[in-house]
Parts: sequence; C-alpha cells; structure tokens
Amino acid sequence: MTEILHSPGVLALELSQGGAPARLSLSRDEAAELAAHIAADLARLLPAGPAGPGAEAVDLIVLGALYDHAQLLRPGWPLYAELAQLSQPNPALQDSGERRVIAFGSHAGAMPTPVLAPEAGLGGGAMLLLPWMLSGAEALVQQLGQRMERDFVARGEAGSRTADFLMRTLGMRLEHARYLTRHDVCALTCVQMEHAGFSALWQMLELALLSPERGGSALTSRGRSLRYADGAVYCALPVYADWLAAHGHALAAAERAHAYAGWLFELRQCAALLAAHGLPLRFEDDAGYAGLPLQAIAEADPALPPAQLYAHEARGLGLVVVSVAQPRVQAAARLLAQAWPVDPAQLDTALAQLAARYGAAPSLQRLGCILLDAAAADLAVPDSGLSLH
Repeated sequence: MTEILHSPGVLALELSQGGAPARLSLSRDEAAELAAHIAADLARLLPAGPAGPGAEAVDLIVLGALYDHAQLLRPGWPLYAELAQLSQPNPALQDSGERRVIAFGSHAGAMPTPVLAPEAGLGGGAMLLLPWMLSGAEALVQQLGQRMERDFVARGEAGSRTADFLMRTLGMRLEHARYLTRHDVCALTCVQMEHAGFSALWQMLELALLSPERGGSALTSRGRSLRYADGAVYCALPVYADWLAAHGHALAAAERAHAYAGWLFELRQCAALLAAHGLPLRFEDDAGYAGLPLQAIAEADPALPPAQLYAHEARGLGLVVVSVAQPRVQAAARLLAQAWPVDPAQLDTALAQLAARYGAAPSLQRLGCILLDAAAADLAVPDSGLSLH
C-alpha cells in the first residue's frame, strides 16, 4: 500500500474595507463548485512538466469554510488533521490511480464535525483563510509541496472565477485572493505578531506548532518571562511585590499602580492571544481556578469575621486583582489570597469558587482603584493605615 502524504495550503482572502462575508461556511454543493475552481487554479499553478506530474495527479481536499488565522494555527493542526481523517480513501481503491476532488461543506448550517466549525468570535481581521490540501503518494506530494513553497508567494494569485464565485456566494468583497502554503501563513503571522509587539508569543506558538517536543523561553516587551514545555506556556503569577522588585522599584510611589496595571494588561493580551491559538497559559505555583490564577497566602481564621472579596480596579481594564481578606478590629486585615482575572468568560464561576473556598460572601467590595499600602510596596485592602494610588 502506498504511503499517503498531505501537503496543506490555504486560499488567503484579503477583504476590502467593509467587505466581510455574510456567512463563514459554504453548503456542500457550494463547496463542491468551489473545489472545482480551486482544482483548475492548481492545475495552472502546478502543471505537469519535465520535473514530474502536476497537481492534477493527486487528490485535492477542500474545506468549504473561512477561518481566522488563529483557528488555523493551533497545536496539532486540528483543521488539517480532521480534514485528513474525513478524507481517508477506501483501502481497496487507494492505489487505483483515480484522482479525487473532495469538498466538505455545511449542511443545515453545521459543518461535518464540531472541530471544523468556524469560530466567528475570532474574526475582525482583514484576512480569512480557506484550507485545502493535496493528498497522495509520498514522493509526489512532497515534490508538489516543494513547488508550492517556492512558487506560491510570487505567483499564487487565484483565478478570477474562483474569486468571483466566493464574492457572489458569500456576499463579500475582496482585494486579493491568493494561494499560500501553511508555512507562508506562519511567516505572515510571525510578522504581524512581531509588529504588534508580541514577538515572545510568536516564539511560544512557533514551538507549539513546529517543534512541540522541544522546550523554549522568551521575554515579552514588558519583561515577563514565558516558558514553553509539554504543550503549554508557563509564566509566574503576577504578584505585585515580585513585579515591584523586578520592574517597578525605580518608579515613584504615585506611578506604580498605573505601571502595574499596564503589566497586567499585557498578561491579559497574552492569555487571550494564546487561548485563540488553542495554547494553554499556566501559572507557576497557581492555587486557583480556570481563568483566575491564585496566590494562596493563608487559611481563614475561624475566630475572625468572614472573609471579603476586594476588587482592585484600573481605568479601562475594570477588575484586575481580587484580594481575599478577613477584617480585624483596630488592626490590619488578615490577607488570605490574591487572584488575577485573565479570562472574563469564566470570571463569575471562578469568583463563586473563590468565595466558597474562603467562606466569603460572593459579592465584591469594589475599591475603584488599585489600592496599595502607604509605602506603595504591596497590594492592600481598606484600613486606616493605607492610602490610594
């Protein structure tokens, strides 16, 4: 039996301003028609010649849906893995020499499996990607893949029939429609992330995509250390005292809360971007809950009043830190824990779990600011010896 190899690519669709599609998936019939257009394009771009057969000699598998690059670039390449699984040939026909053009589209609005459902919440960018792949004998597909890598960036423009079909069918307006390899998409994403100041995150994602068995580390633009290992990204808990020692000690006391808020904002950006790419962010020494990493400091004292949850807030960010503390008469409150919201979608559940853990009322005591102690050396909760910053 011939060893089957897959060479993945995309049809990259650059949208005109205000030209977003009316929907993200094609029906089965629409996907089949699009696949015929793509097959014609690839026959033109990868023709047979002295070097060997062209694209028409191998199977073409097309996924009739549009995706944000974050859904495409995920560890294990789930879209392509699902596509390969769904398109496995009948072993009895595998070596028949008959070329297949297979398209997967939606039925009653649903894609064949949940993995293939486009995540609309990731959209908003100027480019959407339609995945496809060539599939066939290892040597032939490998040769075609090398030609794709060499030629697509320079002359991978889609045919006018392909672009027109997509614009008419999905009600979208396009500036360009171009064929790219999966590595081309990686290169574009690398440039975009580095330009946006997320070079460290790209280094983590690159390891997860291309070298998942390796480990590595990187520093963000604000000096946060990230480490990739075993399919996840790790970083330290964003403890204020640690931040102060490493980054904020030279700042005036009045500037520290604002700077710390900026450091927490970067953490949220990191968490959101990694989550979009399906890459978990985990915290060293985390004792908390999903979306709410926790620094456990002390257990509740049954002799003191019930603990309360105090919400440190920053302008434009809302809730940034939750302090758990038990009030004491004529003394500083007993601090039990600090927690940092990084996933708004899980916040309510995590706060309920946090309150239950420490026997606190689930309601938040909103501080309206990041409250620091009198020396601006640590986070604090209301007390006569504290000041606002």
